[in-house]
Amino acid sequence: MAKTTCAKALQNWEQDHPGEQPSEAEDIRLIFQNPPLDKLDPPVLNTLAKVKRLSLSSNAIEKMVNLPGLRQIEILSLSRNNIKKIAGLEEIGQTLKELWLSYNYIERLDGLQPCVKLHTLYIGNNRIKIWDEVDKLKDLPEIANVLFVGNPIYENQKDDPKLLVLKRITTLKNVDGTVVDDSLMEKVKALGDGVPTTTVK
Repeated sequence: MAKTTCAKALQNWEQDHPGEQPSEAEDIRLIFQNPPLDKLDPPVLNTLAKVKRLSLSSNAIEKMVNLPGLRQIEILSLSRNNIKKIAGLEEIGQTLKELWLSYNYIERLDGLQPCVKLHTLYIGNNRIKIWDEVDKLKDLPEIANVLFVGNPIYENQKDDPKLLVLKRITTLKNVDGTVVDDSLMEKVKALGDGVPTTTVK
């Protein structure tokens, strides 16, 4: 089955936005292409020098790649694709504030270290099985809003999984759509010192 290329997707976008040029646009959404996008094309996407929000959700993209041309990117959405590994963020980590990766096949949270401005990570409904992966978010100085619902680490827990996330990263402001307030932090304190570390089978 043929796939839509990034060049074709941008052509479709131009047809839907007459008089606008992708290279000048700040918000570009290439979601749910038919047939779907299956790969990112750096020479094409790197022309989007002014884009601040790029959405490529609901396609069939398998790999994240370096996109150094996205010098002003703040929000990158790759939810509902076929991505297995977080990668390619080295060149955009200085500006990226939100990363949407829910409904993929990601097991590990490696690859986020360059994202020094990242405050929002949506990574629900992936394949994160090890609680120690959550600890890797401690290296992100601005992280405040996360979503983990639907990952294997949340299965078979006697305590509310949100509390287990907060136990590991106490600086968060919102977990799974719930605002972190004093009452929630009191519940975290009541958990004691134990946090889950085992692999979910």
